[in-house]
Amino acid sequence: MIKGELQIDGRKAVKCGFHTPSHAPGDIVLRPGSLNTVEFLPTIIEKLLESPKEDSKPVYIYPTAPIICHPAPPPPTPPTCLLHSYRDPFILSFMFYYTLTSKLILFYRYWVPMMRGLGLVFFAFFLVLATLLQVTTSHGEQPLSRIVVQNTELHLSENAYVKASPSILGLKGQNFEWVTLEYASRNPSIDDWIGVFSPADFSASTCTPDDGSKLAPPFLCTAPIKYQYANYSSPGYRKTGKGSLRLQLINQRSDFSFVLFSGGLSNPKLMAVSNKVAFTNPNAPVYPRLAQGKIWNEMTVTWTSGYGINEAEPFVEWGRKDGDRMHSLAGTLTFDRNSLCGAPARTVGWRDPGFIHTSFLKELWPNAVYTYKLGHKLFNGTYVWSQEYHFRASPYPGQSSVQRVVIFGDMGKDEADGSNEYNNYQRGSLNTTKQLIQDLKNIDIVFHIGDICYANGYLSQWDQFTAQVEPIASTVPYMVASGNHERDWPGTGSFYGNSDSGGECGVLAETMFYVPAENRANFWYSTDYGMFRFCIADTEHDWREGTEQYKFIEHCLASVDRQKQPWLIFLAHRVLGYSSSTFYADEGSFEEPMGRESLQKLWQNYKVDIAIYGHAHNYERTCPIYQNICTSKEKSYYKGTLNGTIHVVAGGGGASLADFTPINTTWSYFKDHDYGFVKLTAFDHSNLLLEYKKSRDGKVYDSFKISRGYRDITVCTVDSCPSMTLAS
Repeated sequence: MIKGELQIDGRKAVKCGFHTPSHAPGDIVLRPGSLNTVEFLPTIIEKLLESPKEDSKPVYIYPTAPIICHPAPPPPTPPTCLLHSYRDPFILSFMFYYTLTSKLILFYRYWVPMMRGLGLVFFAFFLVLATLLQVTTSHGEQPLSRIVVQNTELHLSENAYVKASPSILGLKGQNFEWVTLEYASRNPSIDDWIGVFSPADFSASTCTPDDGSKLAPPFLCTAPIKYQYANYSSPGYRKTGKGSLRLQLINQRSDFSFVLFSGGLSNPKLMAVSNKVAFTNPNAPVYPRLAQGKIWNEMTVTWTSGYGINEAEPFVEWGRKDGDRMHSLAGTLTFDRNSLCGAPARTVGWRDPGFIHTSFLKELWPNAVYTYKLGHKLFNGTYVWSQEYHFRASPYPGQSSVQRVVIFGDMGKDEADGSNEYNNYQRGSLNTTKQLIQDLKNIDIVFHIGDICYANGYLSQWDQFTAQVEPIASTVPYMVASGNHERDWPGTGSFYGNSDSGGECGVLAETMFYVPAENRANFWYSTDYGMFRFCIADTEHDWREGTEQYKFIEHCLASVDRQKQPWLIFLAHRVLGYSSSTFYADEGSFEEPMGRESLQKLWQNYKVDIAIYGHAHNYERTCPIYQNICTSKEKSYYKGTLNGTIHVVAGGGGASLADFTPINTTWSYFKDHDYGFVKLTAFDHSNLLLEYKKSRDGKVYDSFKISRGYRDITVCTVDSCPSMTLAS
């Protein structure tokens, strides 16, 4: 959103209606939506460089950004008519707003002597800056980024201490343990906080040239893996100087220490360091993630360990329940700082990722239950094992059986102990995870469509996310898509040049999770599950007509046999279809700009049933729609041909919620500003149910059903069949 004010000889800008008689031909009209097109700026400058004129030529800057096409209704707020003179000096004041929350993020006031050339340079600069500031994220900052670790100073005190117990964790093979801290300070403050560091030993010796000053490295250049304020569970800490805290740790391939800081998060002063705490085997294989392979009867298992290929051989022992066991070897991947693209991932957020192993379990029997466990054969002949897990193999493509699919985006991670203040960042994440675990016996496969854990360059958070979803991902295929917080980084080939990945530039998502893509750097792929065909797009790469991804999408949609797999589902992170979220409405597109323009003809031609997106942190469902027109007035029970595609936003997995515009979008049938997820149930080839469930209670708050036969899919609708002529 852009607001402007021009003052000429004391005269303020005046409000005017929509297309009043004072709008003369040739008037300059500026809209934020137009500013997204670079080619538009020379046109503006060219017009402004015309010969000086009197106060007769208005400039219109629209508060909202719809692209006006005549005839059109008045916008929600009238445009501001700004009279200007090229001869007189004036004050140009611009306010730039964070487009979703409308919070003021910058106010710039500049006195410009309106000379030809210089004044226009500043004017063009403001326009470009305004465009760059039109962001579409709807969540807060990564909590760990609030800690300015480079400012840490050493203030060890004999009167301050931190004690942690127990010191040995996982004696019964657990990978999760609670630790109790007791601490004290002679000069307590409400800003005192506890940081959890892993590895336990940290000092300037671990710093790299990128981490600090060229003259001397900072004392600390590694962010903690979590933190909590000292008075969190001890409200009397400020008076007594003593407190206690319980924190949950997971096995992350190294030991831990706990540090008491004063000075708040901006100027940390290290006062005391605890004893070390460690799991009995920090290198143990942990947090398996299932995913479908490239063919229907193949399941992949990916996990993390501290064992490299020079220390042990990774494998999976598996087989039918009560049947023979076999061993399938696993491939091993890892990466270093140089594989990443920028800070904080390469600097304060860096943490050794360990080793990521993937094994391929092949020739599975449809719907059969298999058990498996992760193994490492050390070179001394001993074995290290995980606990035993189980999964059900995927159905044969076209198989008629009840098939249940859960879909959501933007879940992120949360902390069961309340640390990191994640309750203000991804407060719905634990609820979503809890509901899926409770209903796991009624779920066959999960799709997490982007913005996976919001590590944003703090690599320790990926371990914590895989630990959070382990009960789900170890039991059913956990398929992921790429979002802006996994991939986007300037100059790395992402479609958007922002810094949302925190320097990860896709490396973590591509390594930590397996997807059956031809090239995981291009995160688009297809997968079959019984009567479903899923086409998963990568919105962080160009999807428009003529691109490699566009060709993939068309092939995915065109190659499915709808007689065997009648339910065709399109998935993507950013909303390429329809959304009433504020940041899309402010842009005037009600979609990702350029989103559906190329794709809607594919959806229509190949009769895509449902398209589901994340990115907008809410839930919304449209009518069956094509080219902005609802093709059915029915809202809950669709019989026969849909004649369009139903678009669903399911971005309320856990990250802070996004608001809806007050504009009445007639194609929107249901909106919910809450956390939740979508569940699809295919009962057979003719009946499909979509349910929207809230994360807080698991109850259904919206649903619709589709009933039809194969003939209804083959029926020609608008733009879905080749055109006919008398000759044909």
